[in-house]
Parts: sequence; structure tokens; C-alpha cells
Amino acid sequence: MPETLHHPALTPEDSGRNLVLNMGPQHPSTHGVLRLVLEIDGETVVRAVPDIGYLHTGIEKTCEAKFYQQVVTLTDRIDYLCPMTNNLCYVLAVEKLLGLEVPRKAKWMRVLLNELTRLNSHLVWLGSHALDIGAMSVFLYCFREREEILRLFEQVSGQRMMTSYFRVGGLALEVPLGFFERVKGFLETFPSKIDEYETLLTRNGIWMGRTQGIGALSVQEALAWGLTGPCLRASGLPLDLRKTNPYSSYEEFQFDVPTRTEGDVYARYLVRIDEMRESVKIIRQALEGMPEGPFKVEAAGITLPERDRMKSQMEALIYHFKIVTEGFRVPAGEYYQAVESPRGQMGYYVVSDGTAKPFRVHMRTPSFANLQSLPRMIEGRLLADVVAIIGSIDIVLGDVDR
Repeated sequence: MPETLHHPALTPEDSGRNLVLNMGPQHPSTHGVLRLVLEIDGETVVRAVPDIGYLHTGIEKTCEAKFYQQVVTLTDRIDYLCPMTNNLCYVLAVEKLLGLEVPRKAKWMRVLLNELTRLNSHLVWLGSHALDIGAMSVFLYCFREREEILRLFEQVSGQRMMTSYFRVGGLALEVPLGFFERVKGFLETFPSKIDEYETLLTRNGIWMGRTQGIGALSVQEALAWGLTGPCLRASGLPLDLRKTNPYSSYEEFQFDVPTRTEGDVYARYLVRIDEMRESVKIIRQALEGMPEGPFKVEAAGITLPERDRMKSQMEALIYHFKIVTEGFRVPAGEYYQAVESPRGQMGYYVVSDGTAKPFRVHMRTPSFANLQSLPRMIEGRLLADVVAIIGSIDIVLGDVDR
């Protein structure tokens, strides 16, 4: 018999003869350190209370003590499955405050790498979600493809996960030789891998039985709870910031916004599968039309000079030294930048007081908003449905706590 636990929101007097269970924060199916306090009547969940905060890092406060360029390494660690998306959102906000116009090549590279990041994130979601429900083979296949994406990240940035590759003004490094050819090679085989995932799952009777009609939300409910991303699009609203509020040259790319109307676990699965196919389309367009030119803007005192210039020109050496040791000042002001992360709308609110360190950096993370809807989707369902519902919203606890 599971141990009965107490929680401020669920007291023994309230629950009567029902059992109060503690799920997490160590449970593998809570995808991190999420704790759910569940009141159950037999196998039915009567009440669910999410309990967050076990992964609080204080990153938002830490940003205030760092130079603007140093904050990039902190953004990697918000949502560790889409670090480049966090990089992009932050640097776009700072570039707006500085009035910088980034070269087209840097913009297109940001799009290409963000879509690879979306594939990386969706592969981890699909593999772990399938494993939660009992499909172990899919987990192994998804991580097989993800490994190649991580190798691409390592080739371009030197890091597999915490890349810090996007910088204020452009990119950290020039694109290495052979990178585009390797991406093309990956794209040649990846669509067939998506077909393989669907062969295993989409018409699988067990998968459909565990996901169809489970955790359904109408589009009105999804909006009321503040859901964004695939969770909202699975309920029928084609809201995607890459289309409605394009950034970093997304307006130059042709792609569709997949939607479903059922709003259940199965619909969220189908939307993300379709999104992977659309990401492949975007990456192909980026490869075919990649502009020539510099990978970062030449802004004295803001972007680091090229290393060959730094070693041969005294002025470049001085700029390099001052940027690294003193940072660069950003005009006083504030800006909110939103992008479409794999989990939904991600926003960075950056406030400058005119110094080299931000006065305030606040993140609007999609996992935090999407998590609010869990009780609505869980209550009234069977205990076995809880892991399927949690997996379907694709939360990352680093994205929740900060």
C-alpha cells in the first residue's frame, strides 16, 4: 500500500476515505522534478495539485550580475532541450535595444539551427513519451537520430547541448567546412525515420487506446489556461509566432502550421509528428538559399573583432580586451521578444538601465504556462492516464522553475 502523504491543499479531512498519493519529484514519468499530489478514489484521480520549485536555479536574478554577453550561457540552461531557441530569444531582445541589424547569413543560420533544435527537442519528447506508455523501441530509435543532431551542434559550436552559439550581433563562429553537407546527409534519411515512428505508433491499437480521448481540451479551454505551441494547435488554433509574428527572417520561408481539433494526447502527438516534417522543409530551404556574407555585424565595442585582426591591430586588441573585461553598454529601455519554441511561446523581457549589465531579465516560458492545465486534464481520469497526459504537454522543469 502506498504511503499516505499530507499536502496543504489536500488534507485528510478533505479527502475522507480517498487516498492521497505523492507522485514525484523522483518519478521518471514526471519528466524532471515535478511533484504531483494526487487524491484518488480507487483508480480515478479526484484532485491533482502540481508542486513545483525543486529545480529553482535563480537564473533570472543571476542575469543581473552578468555582462550582456555573459547572459547567453545562462539562457542555454533554461530549457536544456532547446538551448539555441533561448539564445535566439535573448539576443534578439538585446539587439533591438542596441538597434543592431544582423547580417542575413546569421539570420538564416539561426533559422536552420533553431529548426534542428526543434527536431532535437521533439525527438526527446517522442522517445520519452512513448517509453512512458510502454513503447521502448521508439525511445531507442528517436535517440539514434538525436545523436546525429547533437553531433551537428558539436561541429558548429564545439558543444553538444549548451552551445551558446548565438551571440549579440550574430554568431559566435563562422560555419565550419563540411557542416552544410552533413546537414544535407541527415535530411536525406530523417523523413524515412519519421515514417518509421508512425508505422510503430500512429495506427497501433494500444497506442491509440492509451492516447485517444485522454486529457482533451477544447480550444476555449486551452486559451483560458494560457496554453501555446503544439498543445494549443492540437486543440484547433493555428497560432505559431513564426507565421503570425515572424522573426529572424522566418517570413522568407514556406511552411505549414499543423493543427488538430481533438485536443487530446493523440492529437498532440500528431501535431508534433507533422511539425518535424515541416522543420525538415524549413531546413532544406535554408540550405538551398543560404546567403553569403559575414556571420556577425561589425559593431566596434559590441562584437568581438576577428582573431587575426586582434593579433595584428592594436585597436582591435583594445576593443577585444574592453568587451571581455567591461562588457558593452546598452541604451536605457526595455523590450519584450517572443519566439516559437518547441513547447510554445517563449518570451524574454529585457530591461536596460544604460549600463553593461541588464537591470532585469524575465523569461515567459511555455512549460510554466502549459503546466497549469494539468489538473484540468487529469482530474476525473484514471491513474494510468496521468503519465500519458504529463508526457503530452512536453514539460521541461528547467523551463518551469528558473
